[in-house]
Amino acid sequence: MTVRPVGPRGSLSGRPGKVERALRAAPVSSMPTAPADAGALVRRQRLALTLAREFYAGRRRRARYLSVDLFGEPTWDILLDLYVAAREGRRVPTTSACIGAHVPPTTALRWLRILEMRALVEREDDGRDGRRTFVRLTDRGSAVMEAFLGSMAETLLVALADAGRVDDHEAALDVAAQ
Repeated sequence: MTVRPVGPRGSLSGRPGKVERALRAAPVSSMPTAPADAGALVRRQRLALTLAREFYAGRRRRARYLSVDLFGEPTWDILLDLYVAAREGRRVPTTSACIGAHVPPTTALRWLRILEMRALVEREDDGRDGRRTFVRLTDRGSAVMEAFLGSMAETLLVALADAGRVDDHEAALDVAAQ
């Protein structure tokens, strides 16, 4: 299978310019230091996956109470969907990523091109079906999602400990990952 850019010749305009080169070079925050204990690392990764699923599902639940036109974050839906799919070992067809963004396909494709331009996603040809492509997080995209979800997990763990639900950080991992 061939990995290729989402946009034509790798950019929205067809020619990478200064802005695109700057976006690709933008730094990615690092994830908080991983726990030395392998079990704690696995629990933290499980918590990050649970958070990603809940953020995505929460956006759907929110639509029951507030009009969806108040919120416009198709890129966040795409990134969450691709993060969860990667952790579950699933490949995401480009059309499915567009559907999961809950916006018109042309809008989702435009945002996919922007995410690709920022080196957060990449598309790969099916290999068996020349009409189909898959989209996935790049290493950079995965690192960004891990960093964000890790920081959210850390906040949740501190909140659980502060609320007296747990006595220590490692126990908080167990409670939060349930």
